[in-house]
Amino acid sequence: MNREHHFRPANILLIAVVTSALLAAFPLIARANTLGNDIIGMFPKNMSEFAYADMKQARQLPWFSQLQQQMLPANFRQFEQFLRSAGVDPDTQIDEIAWGMTVPDSQHPSEIAGVALGNFSPSSTESRFASEKLPNIEVHGYKLWAFGSGSGPNDIFFFFIDNNTAAFGQRAILESLINIRYGGAESLLYNSQLYPLISSANGNGMIWAVLDKTNTQLALHQLLPQASQFPQAAAILNRIRNMEIHIQAGDGADAKFQAVCDSPEDANQLAAMLQAGIMMRRYQIQQTDPSFAEALSNITVSPSGASLNVDIPVTNDQITAMIRNRTFAVPTQ
Repeated sequence: MNREHHFRPANILLIAVVTSALLAAFPLIARANTLGNDIIGMFPKNMSEFAYADMKQARQLPWFSQLQQQMLPANFRQFEQFLRSAGVDPDTQIDEIAWGMTVPDSQHPSEIAGVALGNFSPSSTESRFASEKLPNIEVHGYKLWAFGSGSGPNDIFFFFIDNNTAAFGQRAILESLINIRYGGAESLLYNSQLYPLISSANGNGMIWAVLDKTNTQLALHQLLPQASQFPQAAAILNRIRNMEIHIQAGDGADAKFQAVCDSPEDANQLAAMLQAGIMMRRYQIQQTDPSFAEALSNITVSPSGASLNVDIPVTNDQITAMIRNRTFAVPTQ
């Protein structure tokens, strides 16, 4: 599983227009919920991005099911089928999801972990896993079940923490998550860069998400795919600090980005480049995807001090038309 199938910052403009499909498409409707520190504190300290969504409310959206199927990468459709085969129905049993990615280093690539909150039946599900002789490992008494051979570095594992909490991700990060529960490692609550952003975003949007410097650069490269045409863009993006994303949904969707730049001058220049890039994109797709072009015309970009604010409102009709035009479809790998 490669980086494109994680939070997909490189596709973040499409995600922000309506909702997100990391792992299994995780949007939210109406009232924003707050994630408790007991859940945030499950994650390792070395996270590079973190996000939350309320699946229970998302299912009230008229276009959610179609959008989820269009945006969900094939390997995660298979993971969803894997869960269903074991008696875990994501459509009825999963109410909320939090997920994040670790900071890569010279020895380890980024890894992803997610925590699903809902109502589960661990004993019956694990009995099915056992009867099917699925590969598993045991860590501090928790049995981690493999989706795959269980021996590949990118294989996904799944386990129950209790009747209301399940976790999934690659083996190493799940072992870190369990180690935190036993006091063997520091949690995300001790991340001095990301945790203050989480505190700011928490409970403030349909989806809320925070990205560190590197992932903010990736996100803005997607928002500004024509960046190479602006000589100063690379230097400005290299100085970017972080980003918050908030998405509300109900009668349509409204996505808000706030990127923190190095200076007001950087924010002003980046705003001008982003506006030019949006205009260019509108021109490119106005014949092939008019609904998306119309949605792009509603985007507002406004610098405020060292911050760059982007607002993307979209109507239900526009979302439905873009789904019909497969605007959000994940490219075949």
